[in-house]
Amino acid sequence: MLKEKIAVIKKERNAVILAHNYQEGDIQDVADFTGDSLGLARAAQKTDAKVILFCGVHFMAETAAMLCPDKTVLIPDLAAGCSLADMIIPEQIKTWRMKYPEGLVACYVNTSAAVKAECDVCVTSTNAIKVIESLPADKDILFVPDYYLGSYVKAKTKRKIHLWKGYCPAHMAILPEQIDKLMEEHPQAEFLMHPECGCTTKQMHLADQVLSTEGMVQHVRGSGSKEFIVATENGLLNRMRTQFPEKQFYPASEHASCHHMQRNTLEKAFMSLVNMKHVVTVPPEIAKRAVKPIERMLEIA
Repeated sequence: MLKEKIAVIKKERNAVILAHNYQEGDIQDVADFTGDSLGLARAAQKTDAKVILFCGVHFMAETAAMLCPDKTVLIPDLAAGCSLADMIIPEQIKTWRMKYPEGLVACYVNTSAAVKAECDVCVTSTNAIKVIESLPADKDILFVPDYYLGSYVKAKTKRKIHLWKGYCPAHMAILPEQIDKLMEEHPQAEFLMHPECGCTTKQMHLADQVLSTEGMVQHVRGSGSKEFIVATENGLLNRMRTQFPEKQFYPASEHASCHHMQRNTLEKAFMSLVNMKHVVTVPPEIAKRAVKPIERMLEIA
């Protein structure tokens, strides 16, 4: 059985498997830690393993590589990128800084290491509000690259935030009409929404909670509700259904799936450990600068 073979090779390699909440269920089943971007970054820092198999997308593996320079970081499929991260490049940040030389740049963790190297602080959907509120109140802030998360943070903090118009295609597949229909069909269900959703600005007031993926899991754990409408990438539902089998979860859209996350499979994870590929590295001159906004985030959060 492949899962048993992975357990054997993982021990031989002194490896740990980190899986994002959006990974397929089989990968989550063999992972040593499953969580969101912030939780995975912390897990990478804490592990004593020599090898980190990062089952997620490329920018996440880059973050682990920068935080753990003494470890080998692998990703099952090098093509597992991020459409949202691709919507901002370093030169665009440099152009903004020419116009706002005293401004600060906050980047969502969903960015490349090269982009992070041009930024002042990093954020995740878990800690974005807290991080932004920690910045000097008189500064203009550029928030890249997710427009909808940035809009949510701007509304909550009332800060002078300039929004980049990037978006996550998986979350954009979640439409207000679908949510309205689900709420009619399941009037007792709580409505949980990720702030990357393109419908955030239209339906934020309808959500019982606007939360990160990890925030959703923790909310369900403490909630007395038995039904939940979940507006995020559908990979999270596997974890929810596994941990809370007595509760019902309804995806806000059947089409909210990340094709990049789906590039990683159990077979590729196994072969990655067998062949020790694909190794993810960041050029030292980039890593030295890019790790600083990540470390600032971790200090604040």
